[in-house]
Amino acid sequence: MSEKRKLAAILAADVVGYSRLASADEDRTLARLRALRSDLIDPTIAVYNGRMVKRTGDGALVEFRSVVDAVRCALEVQNGMVERNAGVPQDRRIEFRIGIHLGDVVEESDGDLMGDGVNIASRLEGVAAPGAICLSEDAYRQVKARLDLSVSDLGSTQLKNIAEPIRIYSLRVGSAAHTKATVTPEFPPVPLSTAPPPKLSIAVLPFANMSGDAEQEYFADGISEDIITSLSKLPQLFVIARNSSFTFKDRNVNVQEVGRNLGVRYVLEGSVRKSGSRVRITAQLIDATSGGHLWAERFDRDLTDIFAVQDDVTQQIVGALALNLREGDQQRLAAEQTENLEAYDCFLRGREHMWRLTRDHNAQGQELLQRAIELDPKFAPAYAFLAFANMLDYGNQWSLSWPTALAQAEGSAIRAVALDDGYPWAHWALGIVELFSRRHDVAIREAQRLIALAPNLAQGHENLGYALHYAGRSAEALGCFDRAMALNPYYPDVYLHFQAQAMFQLRRYQEAIGILKRRLVRNPGTDVSRVLLASSYGHLGRFEEARHEWQEVFRVNPDYSLEHRRKVLPYKNPDDFELIVDGLRKAGLV
Repeated sequence: MSEKRKLAAILAADVVGYSRLASADEDRTLARLRALRSDLIDPTIAVYNGRMVKRTGDGALVEFRSVVDAVRCALEVQNGMVERNAGVPQDRRIEFRIGIHLGDVVEESDGDLMGDGVNIASRLEGVAAPGAICLSEDAYRQVKARLDLSVSDLGSTQLKNIAEPIRIYSLRVGSAAHTKATVTPEFPPVPLSTAPPPKLSIAVLPFANMSGDAEQEYFADGISEDIITSLSKLPQLFVIARNSSFTFKDRNVNVQEVGRNLGVRYVLEGSVRKSGSRVRITAQLIDATSGGHLWAERFDRDLTDIFAVQDDVTQQIVGALALNLREGDQQRLAAEQTENLEAYDCFLRGREHMWRLTRDHNAQGQELLQRAIELDPKFAPAYAFLAFANMLDYGNQWSLSWPTALAQAEGSAIRAVALDDGYPWAHWALGIVELFSRRHDVAIREAQRLIALAPNLAQGHENLGYALHYAGRSAEALGCFDRAMALNPYYPDVYLHFQAQAMFQLRRYQEAIGILKRRLVRNPGTDVSRVLLASSYGHLGRFEEARHEWQEVFRVNPDYSLEHRRKVLPYKNPDDFELIVDGLRKAGLV
């Protein structure tokens, strides 16, 4: 039998407690494991150029060309598992242990690997905590200067059947070690940083709903979101976006882990109990570096005082952090109000539906936001979010009336700004409308106005990036997307598409491909990213890969229309869109 010896990065993984899971429900467990392999594990391995050496029942052995690729792959798999375990009872969750080692292996003629390199990786996997990744010292030495890892040094450990003790480093991600949730489903593009967080930085966790009624969840979420908006107006403070904070919802979190994962010094957590016309809100501000409490208070008020409570919480945070407010900051911090509590309730429920970003939820959101406007025609927030709901309808063709949705959105956004020029989300909505109306200079100004009003709203930098990209200024747009990602470290996967789109426009096709593949791992159902990927392959002469992705476009969306995208995407220069078509044409696809 022919064989060869070589140095390789080896990743070993298996399912924690597989026998227990299988004995409880073997068919269901096997089905879930197969789905994980096809939707998450195998695509991620492919993105990082791994080779599946063999599957071992509930485990796998994978070879990589570099330890960097192996670690990045492991991080995306472990973080992806958090998303898939969300809402699953602890005793039914599928969790992986992963070990990574760089060592000498023997490759046999059938591709199988043997030797100490494989054995050590397998033993490292065996000592890893559920959801964690253990690196040998040899592996860690390869990545510590190239990746900004957050690790725990476990010291030298005697592993079973390994002659010499191995120094082990544990990379804690997912539901690793002794916490039920340490990171979130929406994961960063690089491993989390060990650098100290900015001195004045905060994450507002979703307030717990203590009302005894799951239907009141939107109310607790709305309070948290409005506090985030208020704090985002302060340039002195770095504030994590709603999207990232809310991935910790309904989780028993360790505040110090939250601080490390989100890169913040302070964490605000609390609860809301709503009963009849009364509301009780508790809030506490915690120093995430030490776990110490800086401030805590309970508010028992009538619902009519809800905005005053929000303002009180914000002011208490400002005081506890000893922020030096500038002239006008005090007034800017005030929550946007309505005297009609039913209108506010409709607004909160409508906004919550809209954030789900689906056709049905968007329709429900529009109805509720329209009702809020009927109840209080001067409530700017309802107009702003109704405008965005209309834009979602327009961009996605979510209703028969989508052709008129842009005009409806414009009317609502203009009204929102007229009612409250200081409300950041009003300029957010108007900026999107102006962009899709192809008034690029106005869209850029609206995004800049939004950033001036709320420097910490990720959506402001996101909007500016979109407007600059479609105006033909993609190099500048990349900087905006970087800032949005910093404020929203567990950003939605669509951020990757826009980052890749800017790279594509700059003819950096290979970089665009790498980013698009990462998006496909997180969102296999995207059609637009597959189109861009197919075009990128076409420009690089990789026609077979282009054809494969083009076929996948119509598998995930049989109704995809290139002509519709040409019509609605707001490129200032039509030739910019034609660059996408040109790549497809080179591959013989259109």
